[in-house]
Amino acid sequence: RGMTGDEGVAMVDRFLDDAVMAHLTTVTIIHGKGTGAVRKAVHAYLKRCKGVASFRLGRYGEGEDGVTIVELS
Repeated sequence: RGMTGDEGVAMVDRFLDDAVMAHLTTVTIIHGKGTGAVRKAVHAYLKRCKGVASFRLGRYGEGEDGVTIVELS
């Protein structure tokens, strides 16, 4: 939260590397709601990321549009 799209993507890249090394299968990325610019940049990155099996916006109680839930392969 509070970052540009490029800053958010760089942080997500490091976060996903750490998650894979820790053998996690699901992670939550908090990007906030705001204008949606960070969310769009993160989703574009996740679409081309080979270690990502799937992703979706959070549901009620998970953070809704302010978070993305990522399933790692």
